[in-house]
Amino acid sequence: MNLHDSYLTRANGACRMPALVSVLKPALIGLGVSAMSNGSSENEDFGIIAWHEDGRWNVSELTHVRDLGSIMDQLNSQATNGGAIALIAIEEDYFVVARALGSQMQMMISDVTYALESDLAADLLEMLDLPFPEEDDDSQPGGDIDLLSDLGMSAMELEALCDDPELFPDEQLDAVASKLGFGNQFAELYESH
Repeated sequence: MNLHDSYLTRANGACRMPALVSVLKPALIGLGVSAMSNGSSENEDFGIIAWHEDGRWNVSELTHVRDLGSIMDQLNSQATNGGAIALIAIEEDYFVVARALGSQMQMMISDVTYALESDLAADLLEMLDLPFPEEDDDSQPGGDIDLLSDLGMSAMELEALCDDPELFPDEQLDAVASKLGFGNQFAELYESH
């Protein structure tokens, strides 16, 4: 296995959510809450949660986007038969996609090297049992990049978005939301925050 592959898991690497929450939640409480902004702040975080119900996507703003325990709780509370998806942009740095489906939680991060400076990224790598990056490591995604393949977005497409240096995290997530079929709802929430 090469170094790049060590950061990627597939569907068989998904976490069992109930056991994971009971072990990790106490350690994750209080990691921080980000302030939502109108897009003019350099410290902008933004997150949405989407779930499919009655044949259509429902989308709402995700709160506490830097608190992994809260993210998992919010996903679990909105999970329907098709599960729930969280799309989270952390400042202008990186994004996280998380999905709750039944008792499984799958997550990916667009750039594992942010674990060196972001508690959320470090906690995510720890939860996924991924190696911690070194200072000189190249930018690369980590986690389960196949988590949206059954919804129409392949791992290759998601990895290509992660590798695009011209796009900011909110733009990358807009592309994900559009591909999955809730791009308009994503854009409306982003514009209103």
